[in-house]
Amino acid sequence: MKKKLILASLFCTGAIYAAEVKIGVILPLTGPLAAYGHDVYEGVKLANTLNPNLKNGDSVKIIAIDTKGDKIESANAATRLISQDKVLGLIGEAVTPNTMQVISIAEERKIPVIAPVASGDKLLDKKTYASRVCFMDSFQGDKFANYAYQTLNLKSVVIIIDQSNVYSLGLARAFEKEFKQNGGKVLKKLTISSGDKDFKAIVSQLKNINPDFVYMPIYHPEAALIARQAKAVGFDKLLSAGDGVNNKTFIELGGDAVNGVVFTDSFDYNNPPTKLSKDFIQTYEKNHNTKELPAFSAMGADAYYVMTNAMNECQNNLTPECINNKIHSTLNFEGVGGVISIDKNGNASRSVVIKEIQEQKQVYKTIINP
Repeated sequence: MKKKLILASLFCTGAIYAAEVKIGVILPLTGPLAAYGHDVYEGVKLANTLNPNLKNGDSVKIIAIDTKGDKIESANAATRLISQDKVLGLIGEAVTPNTMQVISIAEERKIPVIAPVASGDKLLDKKTYASRVCFMDSFQGDKFANYAYQTLNLKSVVIIIDQSNVYSLGLARAFEKEFKQNGGKVLKKLTISSGDKDFKAIVSQLKNINPDFVYMPIYHPEAALIARQAKAVGFDKLLSAGDGVNNKTFIELGGDAVNGVVFTDSFDYNNPPTKLSKDFIQTYEKNHNTKELPAFSAMGADAYYVMTNAMNECQNNLTPECINNKIHSTLNFEGVGGVISIDKNGNASRSVVIKEIQEQKQVYKTIINP
């Protein structure tokens, strides 16, 4: 009887001291950018399911808010999660402009935020409480320019830029600079705007200019339509892009027209780089009946794991400041998407994967290390 009382007492003591730690997740789960948000959220949710507690027994609760892809909604979500829900950290948003809004609120309230996939070069400039687990646009643009010129032997290009998109402008700038330094020629830069659907004038120019290839550092809805309309007029040169087309929705929208598209990405499920990656893909396969873990899901998982790893290192001082400091000193962390190191400015060092779409599937081509 005495033993039972002691055990009951210990159990109750553990229950009293076990706490709930909250992480806010801010993503576009509806609207035109929902494909990005859903992929990231799948990764965060599965990571939380597999690792729902900190090492000290505290449970980790994720609270998600749908931004609908809107900047104001992104800022409002950050404010609500910090003020009302009392989160200790934020993950989000999916795209660079909206992530800027989240970071602005987080900086003011001194709450750490990890961007899973926002790659704009200046995103973290002069920021203290922000970081990311993805590479920067300058890195993927630079590496793809070298790959196109040196490996694919492509010497002339037309660049299609979304003039309303910070991601597109930054990635195009980085690609153009490196491609020219290699000796490549940019024959023309054509501009579009997010939400455009009629690209007849664009694809007509492509056919007349006849470059070795086309580089489209834009999001998947417009890229898919350009591919379809280019095929319709008989343009058959290589189309290429950044990680804005790395989801199933791009393939569904583009159909056969996107076969042959080459693009940069951050992860390939056929080449899991770490033990955590292999285990994560196995669980994903059981839950979804496929091992085709999207790259953005891997990035969402990595944001969660980096955040909780920092929390584990702050067990005796679980404050936003300590968590933020530990995030910024992440070194060789073996995540789902690969090995991640995060510098004092919050920028991550990780590899770039090159893929090609073949028969409606993403096919691994090569990996380029930092």
